Amino acid sequence: MIWNKYTIVTTEEAEDAVAEMLGALGIDSIEIEDRTVPAPEEQGGLFGDVVPDMGPDDGSARITFYTEEGEDGEELLAKVREGLEGLREWLRIGSGTIEKDSTKSEDWENTWKQYFHTFFVDDIRIVPSWEETDEEAGQEPEGAAEGAMTLRIDPGTAFGTGSHESTQLAIRGLRRYLTEGMKVLDVGAGSGILGIVAIKSGASFVYATDIDPVAFPAMEENLAKNGIDPERHITRLANLITDPAAEREALSAAPGGYDLVTANIIAEILAELTPHIPALLRKGGIYVTSGILAEKEALVRKAVEEAGLTYLETRYQGEWCSVVARK
Repeated sequence: MIWNKYTIVTTEEAEDAVAEMLGALGIDSIEIEDRTVPAPEEQGGLFGDVVPDMGPDDGSARITFYTEEGEDGEELLAKVREGLEGLREWLRIGSGTIEKDSTKSEDWENTWKQYFHTFFVDDIRIVPSWEETDEEAGQEPEGAAEGAMTLRIDPGTAFGTGSHESTQLAIRGLRRYLTEGMKVLDVGAGSGILGIVAIKSGASFVYATDIDPVAFPAMEENLAKNGIDPERHITRLANLITDPAAEREALSAAPGGYDLVTANIIAEILAELTPHIPALLRKGGIYVTSGILAEKEALVRKAVEEAGLTYLETRYQGEWCSVVARK
């Protein structure tokens, strides 16, 4: 599908006001581009966990909205221009000009690919499908582990390529505690990378949940690209925090409880999820969390201990940490 693309050239200071003005005109889907460095917990979004280098912050911003090709956008644009002039009376909005272009849906879907290339997490080679593996190219990168596991991962709009520090912590924690034949629950599965690593590392079965339906096309494609038997990896759109039926369904797939639960989610959500984890773990089962800013470790550790789990360790990487516990 081809869309008309309208981009307002403005300032970071005016972003919220312009967005609110557009919302009042019925434009509720917008893109905001600026050079403000995102907070670590925001570094997922459209690019999965691939965050581009945005350069120095110059205070400018670009706000983009779309209409379908063939729609008469002149009346809408007149209202947008009127709204911008109203904002200009009390706010620095910059030039306030509107650039017009067109774009195809697939352009959005492919933008993030320029930021994602083959890399290693320990002995795991992670490769996007549009690149050759080093094996296929007939070469190994310097320092690569012999016999490295190769994963084909295309995140699309789902979080989890393995390049983000929180995902790497989750991968390492999963592999440290996983033993042959374990049943694994992956909460907030995103691209499916943790479940794929689990099965390739010896897990007998993975039950993967996510609350965002846009994650599932990427997850299912990644499972197929990595040759994962769908009978060994069940995926469910489910919220284990708010839906008791979802919790019961997850447990019915592993009577007696899971051997290992992994959750790579921000600390505030982990604090809500953790009270539900003991019911899903077998006695002696392991709970591997990640996605936690180091400054928020205490929040997750408190939730773990209040849930009756035994705290085992915290590991750090950059600004992030992983908290591990046992039932």
